[in-house]
Amino acid sequence: MRKSLAANALTLIIFGMIALAVVVSWGRSQFYVAGPLVEPLLITVDSGDNLSDITPRLVAGGAIENEQIFRLGARYSGLASQLKFGEYEIPAGASMEGILLLISSGRSIQYKVTIPEGLSSFEVVQVLLEDPILTGEIADIPPEGSLAPDTYLFGRGASRDSIIETMTEAQLDILTAAWIGRMPNLPVNTAEELLILASIIEKETGLAEERRQVASVFINRLERGMRLQTDPSVVYGITLGREKLGRGLRRSELDRETPYNTYLISGLPPTPIANPGRAAIAAAANPDNTPYLFFVADGTGGHAFATTNADHNANVARWRAIENSN
Repeated sequence: MRKSLAANALTLIIFGMIALAVVVSWGRSQFYVAGPLVEPLLITVDSGDNLSDITPRLVAGGAIENEQIFRLGARYSGLASQLKFGEYEIPAGASMEGILLLISSGRSIQYKVTIPEGLSSFEVVQVLLEDPILTGEIADIPPEGSLAPDTYLFGRGASRDSIIETMTEAQLDILTAAWIGRMPNLPVNTAEELLILASIIEKETGLAEERRQVASVFINRLERGMRLQTDPSVVYGITLGREKLGRGLRRSELDRETPYNTYLISGLPPTPIANPGRAAIAAAANPDNTPYLFFVADGTGGHAFATTNADHNANVARWRAIENSN
């Protein structure tokens, strides 16, 4: 009798172990097999979310069918505590393992914001404030010239301050490298002065092939003690980068004393007048070697350069004729 009971118990244990093995094997297969999702699904992992927060969303979205297997698989794989903040696109047919690998990878959907060269810091802040994907406010307008124009990638919910910080670090790196690699004996004494000069170059021309020529004009004028007489700086003295002037300068504005009126002050203005890009900073650090002291628009989108005042006046007359013919 005892032998029969022992044999039955052993049989039950064996069958139980087999059943458990079958269940475990089935569960494993469910964890790794293609999932039920028919179309890609967007899932957001918010800051502080854990597995219990995410799992119901995946079930509701049709990405997984069995919560228990998903939770167990996440714990045994060690991914349950590795979830990364961000917005993810789960592809159709993704397995439970694939979903976990994705939302723990940090490879979230990336958005971008493009900051063109030559915007003022006020204008950059407006671009960031208008972006609906970014979050948070910007307490203070960053110093003029301190932001590197570029296209920046970010995940949903990134803060505007984080973009400002990234731009500031990038501009500092660009400026530091340019200052170290600058041409010897430039008539600028600090990296900040180089940045001021670069901002003027940025506002004077958008043509890549002209930047170093334009830079040479301002370098030559600084070396000779000539006033820079650059209109964009005068405009900045009027608007402080907070609005577009939308018209040409008036005689009264050219005669108005401001720290940025380079028709009246000697040398560089006190701060940059915009945020210059990498190319303008490079041009300021390594200008062309030319005799030019003047330039004026030539009607093609570029400029006519001159060494003498007489040649410059002739170029100005041609430009005025072009303006009057339009």
